[in-house]
Amino acid sequence: MIQQATQKPMVPEQHIAPDSIIRFYRLIEDCPVPQRADRSAGGLIPTRAFRYCEPMTSASAFGWYLFPPQDFRLLFTGSDILWQLGSDGDWYPLEAIQYPDFSDSFNASCPSHAKGYAPPFLSAPPEPGVVKIWSGMIARTKPDWSLLVRRPVNLPGNGNCEYFEGIIETDNWFGPLFTNIRITKTDTPILFKREMPFMQVQPLQRNTYSEAVLRNFDFTETLEDFQKEDWNAYHQTIIEPGDPFERERGSYAKLVRKARQKK
Repeated sequence: MIQQATQKPMVPEQHIAPDSIIRFYRLIEDCPVPQRADRSAGGLIPTRAFRYCEPMTSASAFGWYLFPPQDFRLLFTGSDILWQLGSDGDWYPLEAIQYPDFSDSFNASCPSHAKGYAPPFLSAPPEPGVVKIWSGMIARTKPDWSLLVRRPVNLPGNGNCEYFEGIIETDNWFGPLFTNIRITKTDTPILFKREMPFMQVQPLQRNTYSEAVLRNFDFTETLEDFQKEDWNAYHQTIIEPGDPFERERGSYAKLVRKARQKK
């Protein structure tokens, strides 16, 4: 899902620091501050992968973590979605709910034309088992930058729900930064904890997902079509480092880090 907007940016670019591409706006004060995503995925990826697997650690660190404002649970009965705030208490059917006391604080702080328009914290779209979860944040990016919204990378997830990924053009869209999940198992509570990120947002330049870029790609059909420079590159990458059981570990990581230092 790509959420596009055509209106002019509502917030001037100078609201973003010159050395930054993004500014987060916290509306729900209970939300933890966004954090830079972690190369070790919170220490949960294997130690050997953290030491030697640069692709995994780079992917884990790409973007920022967002956290829920408090613990909450969701439950899908097969027909209805129920919600529960905190670690215990009553279950309630979900249509759309405000975070506790947020509507009052929003109305007390906003101009008159915005009163009554506080974003819901949780809401249930028409599709069975789908829940929209608001991060409590709004994000603004510099012109031509968007945000890919997804589940946290390489963190163990709950096997009872799936995330929909979306690209939001946050240089134009100044609205709630949310994610959608689909609950895949009925009658099983799903816990979202305040200390665990439930969203990861990653910056993308607009042209990286434009049709003009993605429509055009090259393709080599068979091994017979490999050129000399292709085989030279293969030799340098696969053969030159030595036997796969004897070669030095982390050779790709060293190659990438060396290339970064040259830039």
